[in-house]
Amino acid sequence: MEEPTPLILTLELDPATFAVLNGLRAAHFPPERNLVPAHLTLFHALPGAAVGQITADLVECAAGAAPFALTIAAVRFLGRGVALEVASPALVAQRQELARRWAPWLTPQDRQGYRPHVTIQNKVAPARARQLHDKLAACWQPLQGRGEGLRLWRYRGGPWEPASHFPFAGSPAHPAGAAP
Repeated sequence: MEEPTPLILTLELDPATFAVLNGLRAAHFPPERNLVPAHLTLFHALPGAAVGQITADLVECAAGAAPFALTIAAVRFLGRGVALEVASPALVAQRQELARRWAPWLTPQDRQGYRPHVTIQNKVAPARARQLHDKLAACWQPLQGRGEGLRLWRYRGGPWEPASHFPFAGSPAHPAGAAP
């Protein structure tokens, strides 16, 4: 029997913040590798076989959460890419709670310390990444945004397939395929 595909959990951003970040990703991510829109990953590989429990936990989590503020605070050099650091105590607390619930399922990557970010460039030559980092860092002004829900995706080796959407209580509902 085939193992169910892994699941990825991302934060849904407000449409204006998503548009800015996705525009930066479209401008700077290598086009042949840019298979998914800009995203803020909470978990990289949850077990597909546990989708029922994961979904139940996310329904509960979203129902008890209100949209929260976040700041796209700074530019981070990744060596072969560039990311934008995200600061949000509410995001970190929410992720910690889910990590506690899902501890037995977490991969080594998802057990590491959590440093929320949105990658806007990856897998380029270090000199090219340094150039973009320096250019953005010289003029970056923190961007205020909101987390409005959670999105669960199936990883199928290329573009992600939407699985479920969990808007936070009081947030506008977005149609499937909207800002991840």
